[in-house]
Amino acid sequence: MNTLTPRKLTLADIADVRAYERERDEFRAHVIDLKRRRRVHLGTIVTFLFENRDTIRFQIQEMARVEKLVTDEDIQVELDIYNPMIPDPGHVCATMFIELTSDDQMREWLPKLAGVEGHVLLVLADGTEVRAVVDEQHEQGLTRDNVTAAVHYLRFEFSAEQVEAFAAGPVQLRIDHSSYLEAVELSSATHAELLSDLR
Repeated sequence: MNTLTPRKLTLADIADVRAYERERDEFRAHVIDLKRRRRVHLGTIVTFLFENRDTIRFQIQEMARVEKLVTDEDIQVELDIYNPMIPDPGHVCATMFIELTSDDQMREWLPKLAGVEGHVLLVLADGTEVRAVVDEQHEQGLTRDNVTAAVHYLRFEFSAEQVEAFAAGPVQLRIDHSSYLEAVELSSATHAELLSDLR
């Protein structure tokens, strides 16, 4: 990314409703393509979306559109909530979705997966593990001792050496929770996207 472009969004980056309607179709197509490269399915019920500036801008623009947010104050609230999910250099940020479609599934899985947010890691080619940190701003509302939430906001923090190890080879996304032991290797497209976040 051009180092002159700040990563975090400001009020100036969020188009007003009429201006957004004019760009929406094109921007939406871009973000759908971007999300295809940044989405990773892990096992049968967990999906990760690795966020960046464009995915978060899309989230805020769509929310403003649906909820008719028009004041700077309303938009700033959304910026304050979502800007932490835009990764700084050396970081990767992800939204983890536990995708359950029925009440029965929720009753079964959400208690079973309590604490799962502390069991997410990226495993680098040299065997180094980079464990996810729960975003502090969202932790209180989402984390319970006896049940998990369906959505979690996670951050992976890399040292300079770990960024180079990430760049060097295959990377695995893993959950090592006793009720959900799953792992998947990142595709080359996802690997390239996340490397651009890290650098």
